[in-house]
Amino acid sequence: MARENTNQTLPLNAPDYLAWHVTQKGEKSFWNKVGAAWKHKDERGYTLQLETCPINGRIVLRMPLEEPAETANEAGRS
Repeated sequence: MARENTNQTLPLNAPDYLAWHVTQKGEKSFWNKVGAAWKHKDERGYTLQLETCPINGRIVLRMPLEEPAETANEAGRS
């Protein structure tokens, strides 16, 4: 269950990482954003919140880009 921001004067924190579901078809990779991760206050772990739970492929955590990506398939690639 996600925690709600109970103090309305504080903005919600941006995630430390975005979660991407990556599938491979031939030589092409397909990246779809599926969630985000936030560092715990004690810095000893992360909370991962997924909007969907893939059953194949892999989940990759990447730092959010400073500038918005042109397309979802290009975001998070290196």
